[in-house]
Amino acid sequence: MASPASSRFSVLGLPLWSVILPFLALAALTLPPATGLAASLSALVLGGTVLAAVHHAEVVAARTGEPFGTIILAIAVTIIEVSLIVSIMLSDGEGARALARDTVFAVLMIVLNGIIGLCLLIGGSRHHEQSFTQYGVSAGLAMLATLATLTLVLPNYTSSAAGPVYSATQLGFVGVVSLLIYGVYVFGQTLRHRTYFLPQAGTANDTAHSYVPAGRSAIAAFVLLLVALAGVVLLAKQLSPAIKDMVTAIGAPPAFVGIIIAALVLLPESLAAVRAAAADRLQTSLNLAIGSALATIGLTIPVVAVVALLGNFDLVLGLSDKSILLLTLTLFVASLSLGTGRTTILQGAVHLVIFAVFLFTTLVP
Repeated sequence: MASPASSRFSVLGLPLWSVILPFLALAALTLPPATGLAASLSALVLGGTVLAAVHHAEVVAARTGEPFGTIILAIAVTIIEVSLIVSIMLSDGEGARALARDTVFAVLMIVLNGIIGLCLLIGGSRHHEQSFTQYGVSAGLAMLATLATLTLVLPNYTSSAAGPVYSATQLGFVGVVSLLIYGVYVFGQTLRHRTYFLPQAGTANDTAHSYVPAGRSAIAAFVLLLVALAGVVLLAKQLSPAIKDMVTAIGAPPAFVGIIIAALVLLPESLAAVRAAAADRLQTSLNLAIGSALATIGLTIPVVAVVALLGNFDLVLGLSDKSILLLTLTLFVASLSLGTGRTTILQGAVHLVIFAVFLFTTLVP
């Protein structure tokens, strides 16, 4: 990250636009969502707030170093995403029994195929071939495959409760296991095996952050990052009626609404990962992508499990056969494409094809 140019249009070393936009996003929440003009203005503010969130995340990452910067962004986004899911579950009750499943699956497909595919394609097209530390990526994929299977596949094959659901005891157990696995991942990433998640010495990744911002700038950036992420998620929720109307108008199934909202929530992480890959920092991109997917399951499932148990309603977690097939293909291809420590546009193209199939079969089931 280069040192920002000194300018009167800055606050605490941060560009003025990046300070204003997060609060502008919160102000946009007061606009009436029903009008087309208000929806258009909210969408513009949403795009600008995403750019602000990415900028603040990069400032925090430059101050804390990797992999802490990517962890902060992934956990912050996931916590706000979980809050959004829980609020909808509490308001809709039984009507939102499958919301957590649909959201988690959409996030997995977007992250593992859309974001990683785009990063490998753009990074490979600019730098021909990119490298990363394989140990951490392989460990992350192994944990991700375990969590995805336990939460989204196994419920279809248990017999304690009818349907693609867990019994109360099973749900509590899986919630604890999910949180435990994610906690172990963060412990290994930040303490015990931190070198597994750092770029290889002597690469472009290793010298990515030559500029270290001042402490007050990093603190201000962290606070503004949280404000920006809250604005992104809340604006996405506010725009959901307009999104539903658009989906209905084009004749798409209701499940496509969840994909669009998940994509909006993931915009800050997506843009940060793609920018890192374009700058030949693929290690940062993969840390962010895999860490985000793990945080989505490891933090979402325990929280919604508690909500379901306290609300005394079944939580639908099991995927359909088609979705299980796509999930299996995704994990298998990811283990191959990220199994050598080096990537090119070939792997990126394959992931993007799977992502296109996911979108197409959702639109045309």
